[in-house]
Amino acid sequence: MKPSEKEEFAQKAIGTDGKWKTLESQYLFKRPWLTVRRDKVELPDGRINDEFYVLEYPDWVNVIAITKEGKFVMERQYRHGIGLTCYEICAGVMEKGETPVEAAKRELLEETGYGNGQWEEIMTISGNSSTTNNYTHCFVATGVEKIGTQNLDRTEDISVHLLSRQEVETLLEKNLISQSLMAAPLWKYFCTQK
Repeated sequence: MKPSEKEEFAQKAIGTDGKWKTLESQYLFKRPWLTVRRDKVELPDGRINDEFYVLEYPDWVNVIAITKEGKFVMERQYRHGIGLTCYEICAGVMEKGETPVEAAKRELLEETGYGNGQWEEIMTISGNSSTTNNYTHCFVATGVEKIGTQNLDRTEDISVHLLSRQEVETLLEKNLISQSLMAAPLWKYFCTQK
């Protein structure tokens, strides 16, 4: 495709055609990190779905952090949902009033003690657009350096590891970074940074 054809195709890729009409909404469960909503919706052909569930979350951020020496700042932590300890990139929840880049910088410093560097948002993705309402803002931070110590939440137990590009690529190739919101930006980064 020519660049102009790519742009035209991309502009038509996502739209509001086929949008459902929300007839009623009821909140079933509200917590700081998760809200469950039941919607009654009308589909474009007139059919009614009385029970469509939406999980409401704040937006999230994640960070591919790379030191001045070219090492990837990776985390390892236990994930109770799948019962495994995994390598991950830094990630967290945006707080009210924060911009995505402010949240990403805060999370990197809190979870790893690293900061500074040059920051770029490389993508914004949905973890599950069929049932969740939030987005994840994905950043690359290059030239980061150790500027502090970890300041973890009471439920976090994170160890920090500096890995080579080859080691991170191996984790991806062997499906050892299985969290999709972390694997997707890493794959994009490696595909665009040959």
